[in-house]
Amino acid sequence: VRGAVGIAQKLGMSTLFTGLVIVGAATSMPEMVASVQAVASGSPEIAWGNIVGSNIANSLLILGGAALIMPIVLAGVGRRDSVVSLLATLLVWAIAWWGLASSYIGVALLVALVLYIVWRYRHPPTQVEEQEEAHPAPNFLLSLLFFAAGVAALVLGGGWLVTGAIEIASDLGVSEAVIGLTIVAVGTSLPELAASAVAAFRGHAELAMGNVLGSNIFNLLLIGGVTMTIAPLAIPVELLDIEWPLLVASAALLLGLCAAYGAYSLRVA
Repeated sequence: VRGAVGIAQKLGMSTLFTGLVIVGAATSMPEMVASVQAVASGSPEIAWGNIVGSNIANSLLILGGAALIMPIVLAGVGRRDSVVSLLATLLVWAIAWWGLASSYIGVALLVALVLYIVWRYRHPPTQVEEQEEAHPAPNFLLSLLFFAAGVAALVLGGGWLVTGAIEIASDLGVSEAVIGLTIVAVGTSLPELAASAVAAFRGHAELAMGNVLGSNIFNLLLIGGVTMTIAPLAIPVELLDIEWPLLVASAALLLGLCAAYGAYSLRVA
């Protein structure tokens, strides 16, 4: 978090954009490593279970845990990005529901992510969305060092996690999708919890919210796109009855919270 904020201040980026793209992408690296290794090991079910479970954990566990540590005043933060998160969730849910599977779908998801990043960079947060406090700018090289070290630790830990998860699934005789939805999802979501909690503690509410929304979007479009491109297999149907509706509901809840607080802040102003 300290490294990301320092990089944002040095490059003139908003803290919300940093949370959405830089921190969101970095904290999604464990999911990426776990999913790619799962696909390489012939277990794409773990990858998709990981994506769904991680996003549910991000929206409910991570943001809720950060808010318990330090109340997060949304004040309209992330309204546009919560819409993108919900739309991405509905899109991938439709792909799963119709049983579609193709490398072209994976590439399309990756292209959608690139378009989102470009759009978000060209349309910076409004004053209502960006409610950050002034903080002294840290040393840029030190910020880069902190950020690189944090990402390296995330990637290394993600690799160990998926190896242990596959062994647990084999020993217990449970579905790999369930293992991905539970053990792998919660384990790879711990970086988001740490980043959001530290961001909230340091008074960066927009960074905590941006981290959650950005991670959700990256999980669906980047990790889902890579998974579908490498292993063009249908998304496990066992996730359709409960997990996907819960994921859509959690994404809609985030949108509702951002929209409600944004309207309230505008009325107060």
